[in-house]
Formats: sequence, C-alpha cells, structure tokens
Amino acid sequence: MVGARTQSAPPDSRGDTDDALLAVRAAEGDEDAFAVLVQRHAPALIRLATRLLGTRVEAEDAVQDAFLSAWRRLPEFHGHASFGTWMYRIVTNRCLNVLRSRRPVASLEAAGDVPAAEHATSPARIAEGRDAVREVREALDLLSAEQRACWVLRELDGRSYEFIADAVGISQEAVRARVFRARRCLTQALGAWR
Repeated sequence: MVGARTQSAPPDSRGDTDDALLAVRAAEGDEDAFAVLVQRHAPALIRLATRLLGTRVEAEDAVQDAFLSAWRRLPEFHGHASFGTWMYRIVTNRCLNVLRSRRPVASLEAAGDVPAAEHATSPARIAEGRDAVREVREALDLLSAEQRACWVLRELDGRSYEFIADAVGISQEAVRARVFRARRCLTQALGAWR
C-alpha cells in the first residue's frame, strides 16, 4: 500500500477534492479515494516515522500499518480533526509503540554512513560528520518516546503545539513541557558540538 516512492503525489484526477470528502468516500468503500489520500499523505508520514524510528524500513512498515488501521477505522473518522492530523496521530502512536518496545540500547549500525559532499572532502571531515551523526542518534535515544515524538514534530517538522497535541493526544502544556525537556537533554548531550 505504501511504496518506496516519496515524491509528491500525482495530481488528483478528481480535481481539487479535499481530504474530508475523500475520507467520506473511502469510508463508504471507495478504494480509489483512499488511494488518493495515501498518495497525498504518505511522503510526509514516512518522513515523520523515519525521524522518529531512525530507519526507513521501520518507518515504511509503521506507516503502512497506520494506513491499514485507518482503512479499517474510517467509519469512526468524523472529521473532528483533519484527515492529515488523524493520520499523524495514528503514525505517531504506532511509532511510539515501536520505540517503547525497543531495548534501551539502540543499534549504532542504523546510523549508516554519512555521504561526502564532494570528492575533495578530507577523511578527517568525513570522520567528524560520522561522529556528529552518531552522537545525535545517541542523544535522541536518551529521550523518552513521547519527548522524541514531540521534539521531532516541533523541531524537524515545524508543527504547531496545537497540532502536536492533537497528533500525540496530550495537552498543549504537556507538549511544551516535553519539547522543553527534550531540548534541555539534547543540549546537555550534545554540549561538545556547540
């Protein structure tokens, strides 16, 4: 259902049909309407899940599971939030469950290699870049799953506190507190890179 393509979705053949109407049609069994929703929202959701989970494979699995869950639960979707916000919440919860089920120590092999910007890049610069990526991953692993989700949505996705509260299912005050604690933790953990 969710492929490896992350480019923008092709133009909607139905014109400028909005998500709410597509969700209603999909809830009535219109698979084409649901496919348009998947094409529209999958790229952003995969980026979010990759940032939360650290690997593209896990992210794609989480997003695919989320879309399967959404397909089954579409009759429950009443449009109190936008379809996109509803999907962010489902994906975020799916990722939080994965993060909570992980062992406390994350694999450093998931960090992968940092590609060189040019052929003229020195080996010392490449090693420094790899060290930075490793330390950022290690610092993110210090955060609780909820702090990580709130921080990623705020700092990497640029989402509002209101959006994050809806997506994660907590109050805006709790979001602000988790983002604050995450920033403090990351600042302490990455102090050597300042």
